[in-house]
Amino acid sequence: MASISLGLNFSRKKSLARNAAVERKNLITVCRFSVKTLIDRSCFETIDDSCSEFTNFAAILEQVLSHRLKGQINWFGYESPRSFWDFIRVACSKVPHNCISSIENMENVSSSRAKGRAWIRVALMEKRLSEYISTSLRDIKTTRRYYEDGAIVLGEEANMLAGMLLGLNAIDFSFCLKGESLDGNCPAVIDYTPYLKFTQSSDSISSDEEELRTLGSSGSEGSTPENIGPPFITDQHSWYNKCKRVEQKFRLALEQKGYLEELVRLREAQLAESVSQNKLVLQRMEETDLNHKFEKEQLEFIILELQDQLAVLKHNDLRSRQELTAHLTNQWPSPGALDADAVALDTLLYRKQCGQWDDHSFQSLEQLSAEISLSSTSLDPLHPQKEGLGRHGNSKSEGKEDTPSLLGLCGSLTSMTSYKSLTSLKSSECLASPNAEITSPGLTPS
Repeated sequence: MASISLGLNFSRKKSLARNAAVERKNLITVCRFSVKTLIDRSCFETIDDSCSEFTNFAAILEQVLSHRLKGQINWFGYESPRSFWDFIRVACSKVPHNCISSIENMENVSSSRAKGRAWIRVALMEKRLSEYISTSLRDIKTTRRYYEDGAIVLGEEANMLAGMLLGLNAIDFSFCLKGESLDGNCPAVIDYTPYLKFTQSSDSISSDEEELRTLGSSGSEGSTPENIGPPFITDQHSWYNKCKRVEQKFRLALEQKGYLEELVRLREAQLAESVSQNKLVLQRMEETDLNHKFEKEQLEFIILELQDQLAVLKHNDLRSRQELTAHLTNQWPSPGALDADAVALDTLLYRKQCGQWDDHSFQSLEQLSAEISLSSTSLDPLHPQKEGLGRHGNSKSEGKEDTPSLLGLCGSLTSMTSYKSLTSLKSSECLASPNAEITSPGLTPS
């Protein structure tokens, strides 16, 4: 029993595989025939919704894209049928400038099947049906998610399908997307009769003639095999129609040839114009490069000249600074003379303030400086007559208070203020009248 069941299962699987293969082969073969009939019909008339060949082709393509399509599982766990538009909408969304969004926004198309039929017509008018199919077939992950094993789009026939549809790009289609042809309620049915042709062999024809003769001899005497046999008469009208079709094809080919020749001449003229423009652009680029190099050389020369001028200016500035420093150094008095004049000036101011100015007026500050220097020498602690002069000084200054230090009154002997005051006192007005009031700004004793 087990062997019998295994044999039955094997034979069942084999028959299912054979049926699936035959189904795929039939659909691909019929699709190829429908494409050929469409191309043949397009030579004589425009392909639209009224064309029977297109109606059959649309039904065949819909059957091919719906072959072994997985169902859609709803919330209740049941599987509902699905249209091929659900797969096309996802798989063809990566095609640049696609028509998916336009079909989704169509008002008169609501069902999924109707949107799929509208997509077929729009893709044919755009001459991009083969591009859409090829792009969707390359997305293997999406294809396996929507189709079961054994589907046409998952087999080797898929590449043949994309190649067959490529020939439809040479046809100009014209469809109305608002008609009843987009009704999604009616399923597509394929008409196989245009593609079925039976050719009787010569042996079969001879056997039929022999059989007819036998039947004729056994019948009435007036009947002859020539009258009873099948009329193998050549239809002249059909040959005339074939000649007309060949003539129309020849005229169409001639018109296409003239159009292509005119198009070639136009492209050659455009190519010549583009070549001339390219030469002008190259010439302008060369002139621009030359101007750029010339301007660059000029800028480099200007930069070098400016650098030389800057070096000369720096050298002149340094020399001017050195000359100004030497000039100011030569005009400034020596520290020894400045100190002597400052001491004389401070002593003179002190005597004037303390009332020790006598009628003896010095003719010059140099005499006063000489006297002060002698006084300072006599007060030197290393001088040998220090003690005697001290006693004599003490005897003369008995009953008088010691004078404050001159350092507090003089300030800095080398200061600029003392020097200015000393210069002002060198005038004849200050030394001529000792009783005159002598003032020196900023030198009042503290």
